[in-house]
Amino acid sequence: MDLLRALGDPVRWSIVRQLCAVDELPCSTLEHTLNVSKPTISYHTKILIQAGLMYLRKEGRNNFYTLRPEALHALLEAISVLAPDIAPVDGGVLKFPAATGRGHGQAMTDHAAHPVAVGAEHVPVVTTW
Repeated sequence: MDLLRALGDPVRWSIVRQLCAVDELPCSTLEHTLNVSKPTISYHTKILIQAGLMYLRKEGRNNFYTLRPEALHALLEAISVLAPDIAPVDGGVLKFPAATGRGHGQAMTDHAAHPVAVGAEHVPVVTTW
């Protein structure tokens, strides 16, 4: 799936996360927030555009990016078909079925890059909705 490949790179994931926080993101912002060169930013944004995750608007020499939320919603729907027992709940909480070994319906919350403690183990969790 092109969407999953596009989201699989840490630089592209960072771009999408930044886009989720704003209506429109200027390329100049990415130049300051990402630790990569301008050609690398161009390469990664091109992949995200081709995957249908964002739009590009050009104004003179400036590029502005906008997230396509319908693409993320379609991805979430596709994932819910593959894993119907894992569902988002209010506030970005995930509920897992008993079969995952995390306890029946036990909730896990996203704490950015910090793993969530489940029993004696630490499980990394990423939610974007």
